[in-house]
Amino acid sequence: MNLLIKSAKVIDPNSKYHNKIMDILIENGKIKKISKSIKEKKEINFSANNLHISPGWFDLHANFCEPGFEQSETLLSGSASAAKGGFTNIMIMPNTKPKIDNKGMIKYILDYNKNNIINLFPAGNVTKNAEGKEIVEMHDMHNAGCLAFTDDKKSISRSDVLKIAMLYAKDSNSLIMNFPNDKKISNNGTINEGKFSTSLGLKGIPSIAEELMVDRDITLTEYTNARIHLSYLSTKNSIKKLKSAKKRKLNVTADVSVNNLFLTEDKVNDFDTRYKTMPPLRTKSDKNALIKGLKEGVIDVITSDHSPIDPENKKIEFNQAKYGLIGLETIFGLLGKYLSSHLSITQIIEKISINPRKVLKLNKMIIQEGEFADITLFDPKLKWTFKKEDIKSKSKNTPFLEKNLIGKPLAIYNNGKFKKC
Repeated sequence: MNLLIKSAKVIDPNSKYHNKIMDILIENGKIKKISKSIKEKKEINFSANNLHISPGWFDLHANFCEPGFEQSETLLSGSASAAKGGFTNIMIMPNTKPKIDNKGMIKYILDYNKNNIINLFPAGNVTKNAEGKEIVEMHDMHNAGCLAFTDDKKSISRSDVLKIAMLYAKDSNSLIMNFPNDKKISNNGTINEGKFSTSLGLKGIPSIAEELMVDRDITLTEYTNARIHLSYLSTKNSIKKLKSAKKRKLNVTADVSVNNLFLTEDKVNDFDTRYKTMPPLRTKSDKNALIKGLKEGVIDVITSDHSPIDPENKKIEFNQAKYGLIGLETIFGLLGKYLSSHLSITQIIEKISINPRKVLKLNKMIIQEGEFADITLFDPKLKWTFKKEDIKSKSKNTPFLEKNLIGKPLAIYNNGKFKKC
């Protein structure tokens, strides 16, 4: 499919056209021409007020639930949700049944990419059945196309297991991702430990449950000289530790969930399970430290942590409700509303497009002639209201319905296909 994009401001610090308003001609999946004015007529001419273009957005953490939990999400509905949110690339977490702990499951996910506008990247489990004991056949899975290994929210507690996994990953040039959460200290807590957990009578999750494991993971990185990616950081002291590790040039990167960048622990004051997340919503001081970490480049990536959950597991008593909320359709609008006063649009694009590829050591997607076209078109200033019809996920577990957002994806182009958001 051929596409002519009219008068789009390029947001791509790797491109010589960065911050310039250009016409862009795409033919047969590649960027053929970039110029101030292109007058050719093509199958699709796309224009919009305040149109911006960037390399296609990339979410490092999303749950598409298939196989095993198709009542919450499928690869089809998850892909539709990603496209609606402006994402062209998704790393799927291995929270499935069976787990993504063998090369057959990697192939199962990758086979879905045929004729899909969204590129799905399966993250493999680090340990068999995510039990934290026996390491998977990492080399076989890597050779099958697995770029990263994680047990996601099932943090790897055993240091000996993580050390061996990091050494295997180093040998195959793949990435270990770990969510730092000492389960013996978090001890099945439900919200941040503090005044709200005390007043509500809910078991709290102390900050040190995260911070002790951040220390452990950084120490193992220094010992093995292997890469590690810390997932879903949420506390002020975690950012201090990460900053120190980066100053020492250790092979550590990190991400933060969009939820922890503007929501705080007071949101659960009326036991609203839609705000039950893992990691939990923390204090205003933690939130501000996370934003500062993004501004300073200490935190590399912002993720949606898209977690579809059926009503039977969400609209129940707080202690029993599952953690998480859907996020692909709303992440950009939430960033525009709550972070645009702290981060420039270039910084936001770096966190949701450029840096995820860098973390995974994938080739850069650059907006220049001759490159493959993997792009997102958007208006960073567009004000809109999030409606139920905007949700393409099978699940509706979100507190943002009828909320006013700022910034909206308009269309995506990838794998020779074009789709309006």
